[in-house]
Amino acid sequence: LLLVSVQTKTLAFCGFYVAKADATLFNKASQVILARNGEHSVITMFSDYQGPVSEFAMVVPVPIVLKREQIRTISKGLFVKLDLYTGPRLVEYHDQSPCYRPVYTKSDRNVPMAAGKSTEWEAPQMMEKKNKVVIEARYEVDEYEVLILSAKESNSLELWLNQNGYKIPKGAGEVLEPYIKSGMKFFVAKVNLKKFDPSGKNELSPLQITFDSPKFMLPIRLGMANAAGDQDLIVYALTANGRVETVNYRTAQMPTNRNIPEYVAQKFGPFYQDVFSKAWGREDKTSVLLEYAWNISGQAPMKCDPCPQTENGPLTSLTYEEFSSLGVNWVTQSAFGTGPWGNGTAYMGNLFVSRLHARYNRELYPQDLVFQETSNKENFQSRYVMNHPSNDLSCEEAQGYLKTLVDRRNKELLELAHLTGWSVSNQSDYVGKYRAMIKGYDSDNKGNSRNFLLPFFNNSGGGPGGNIVLFVLLFLSATVIILRIPARISKTNQ
Repeated sequence: LLLVSVQTKTLAFCGFYVAKADATLFNKASQVILARNGEHSVITMFSDYQGPVSEFAMVVPVPIVLKREQIRTISKGLFVKLDLYTGPRLVEYHDQSPCYRPVYTKSDRNVPMAAGKSTEWEAPQMMEKKNKVVIEARYEVDEYEVLILSAKESNSLELWLNQNGYKIPKGAGEVLEPYIKSGMKFFVAKVNLKKFDPSGKNELSPLQITFDSPKFMLPIRLGMANAAGDQDLIVYALTANGRVETVNYRTAQMPTNRNIPEYVAQKFGPFYQDVFSKAWGREDKTSVLLEYAWNISGQAPMKCDPCPQTENGPLTSLTYEEFSSLGVNWVTQSAFGTGPWGNGTAYMGNLFVSRLHARYNRELYPQDLVFQETSNKENFQSRYVMNHPSNDLSCEEAQGYLKTLVDRRNKELLELAHLTGWSVSNQSDYVGKYRAMIKGYDSDNKGNSRNFLLPFFNNSGGGPGGNIVLFVLLFLSATVIILRIPARISKTNQ
């Protein structure tokens, strides 16, 4: 067991990328890229809206009246790339043959080393003054029609939005009230059907806004007004000095570097969904979970380990131009480097990426997400490890390896049950086929001796702690019987 533990620690962060668990796994998931430098914020929003584009509306509280040049759209591809780059991953290792002494030599590591002219709308068919709602600005931004509103009363704003074609859920005034009292404005967007290209399968462009504010936060309460249950939000925070964490909710790390059975590779997506749900539940459903944190400064040779694979090899970090379009204005362009890092696409300067995953609801998340940039530059990835056994088992030394392998595979099954709540009681062959290769193994008498506790740790409802209750009750019953036998003997003697 000590050998297995040491191997796991030694091999961490040098595996081969197998699979990913991206943001598309989670229903009702929104993604936000948040670049923050001092009090300067650039927020890029991508919604998973599904439905007729004619019914799409976005309402976002903002601290100031935004100017036209502070609003634009960007390519959805940047979200896809950043999601793939920072997402949870499955990696694999292959055991060395136990039949020869490895010779260590230097080996290669898997190291990868627009805004349109502003135009006017038709005046809304509403008396803004009467309803105490003011249109501070109006713009056309690609396929969107954008208003910047201010209001003095939440009920008036709710009424105005509904009467002007924005489908705001009933009772939204209660959620709008705190923003109005704090003097915030409202960025309101809907689709201009005359400019929308239906060939994009109803996919809307991500919207980006830029502003200065001492508050480093994201307003999530407004999104709860029309929420049906829990909602997922993935935040990619781009900063200069270190990890981003939430101030008003606990920031916890996802389980990582856990060894899991080989067969999970065929269902890694559902696996990670359940891992996240379990981890969120263990945090009383009130924490934000860290999935990735990495120092990707221009001077840093490694941007992930291992990096996600594409058809053209390992995926590289975003380029200087891509980061600049997301609001990273503190790095400088570099003409040095070769391949994807050359030709002016490289950058110099400090840059840190944090990926935070929040699952929120109206009951447990009464406040917006407030962030802080920390000085913590420790790298972190949600990473799960799959170990392939050696096929060379012809030597005497293989017997010791097989015993270690059986122990490791038992542990992998228990780890899987703990992480996901999956039942593993039907996976006896995953361990048994290797146990049967151990010399002196008696299938009649010892078939379950090394694994007899496993069923008590697994059930369809959860990991460790399910049928273990039954085991404890049986143990206590046996103890009572043992204690009562001497008592009867003593009474008979008397």
